[in-house]
Amino acid sequence: MPTILRIGPYRFFFFSEESGEPIHVHVIREQTEAKFWIKPEVSVSNNDGFAQHELRKIMRLVEENKEFIENEWNKRKEKC
Repeated sequence: MPTILRIGPYRFFFFSEESGEPIHVHVIREQTEAKFWIKPEVSVSNNDGFAQHELRKIMRLVEENKEFIENEWNKRKEKC
């Protein structure tokens, strides 16, 4: 699970073996986790425990870092 970014209590990461899936990022805080699709627009794939207000906040963070996340995804997929 390579961590690509930390913002406050949130850790943004990918799983190493997620071939075949579109660009996305997982975000975790303590025991809560969500997965966000990056394209065609940022959207929630699944949510395991975040309250809606916090999920919206995280979604904004993902949107603000969309280009960085996409670049990191592409770098890791090139190495595979």
